[in-house]
Amino acid sequence: MNTQVPPENTAGDGWSERLFGGFRKTSERLSGNLSGIVGKTRLDDEQLDHLEDALIMSDLGPRAAARIRARLAEERFERDADERAIMEVVAREIAEILRPVAKPLDIIAFPRPQVILVIGVNGSGKTTTIAKLAHLFQEQDYSVMLAAGDTFRAAAIGQLGVWAERVGVPIVRGPEGGDPASIVFDAVKAATDQGIDALIVDTAGRLQNKRELMDELAKIRRVLGRLNPAAPHDVVLVLDATNGQNALSQIEVFKEVAGVSGLIMTKLDGTARGGVLVAAAEQYGLPIHAIGVGERIDDLRPFDPDLLARVIAGIA
Repeated sequence: MNTQVPPENTAGDGWSERLFGGFRKTSERLSGNLSGIVGKTRLDDEQLDHLEDALIMSDLGPRAAARIRARLAEERFERDADERAIMEVVAREIAEILRPVAKPLDIIAFPRPQVILVIGVNGSGKTTTIAKLAHLFQEQDYSVMLAAGDTFRAAAIGQLGVWAERVGVPIVRGPEGGDPASIVFDAVKAATDQGIDALIVDTAGRLQNKRELMDELAKIRRVLGRLNPAAPHDVVLVLDATNGQNALSQIEVFKEVAGVSGLIMTKLDGTARGGVLVAAAEQYGLPIHAIGVGERIDDLRPFDPDLLARVIAGIA
């Protein structure tokens, strides 16, 4: 696997600017799909059908699209409904969908460490996201340790080691093909002894054999339970937004095999697939702890649902 790491942050390039850039194509796509729709003070069924189709084509998903359609059907516009007025309603409803799930990943475990299992298919940006999450915790003055529990691929171990050195955090790892549960056991003991606040565990990303992955994660849970009955405190699924609706099927599978407790969505960096964030929120209601909108170490952040809704709608 490529072990390149993102460039350092550039002064003056803030989170808000990257958020706008990351969702620009999403908002352009949505605006393009909705262009030309104008109505009187109420939209008729044909216009509402067209709007619903446009929302689905923008990756917001059928459930969110149906919800927004129903909201628009109730709306009585003060003047003729133009694109801006319609998008204001769309933004308000997207915000309603996102508010309940916009939940930062808080470090609250006692006793420490808080153990966070990070899961996701290979290629989703899982390992890189772990490093960015570690950096985010460091910014909040938490101490962090990494555990290389994805022993299936030597490249995964190596990449996590590169990131641990780059971010400046300790890492517990073993040989390729080693027992992940044993590595996690050693990591929890080390983190406990050193007074670490957050232990972030990389896990295997293969789904070819769901039963094998389920058994491996169950073993990790058993080992954790012997050291800290509350662990793992979080099971976070990393999703690649460029996969669009395919990302939703990953939520379904990983909920079954791993008991996902929250999501992080990455690669919201200019593709037209950002609407899938709304689809995931509406369909599954799982906490979305953070989103990644670029390649820098500090591009992973919790999000403001109201601002993000307006960015997606292109009216921020």
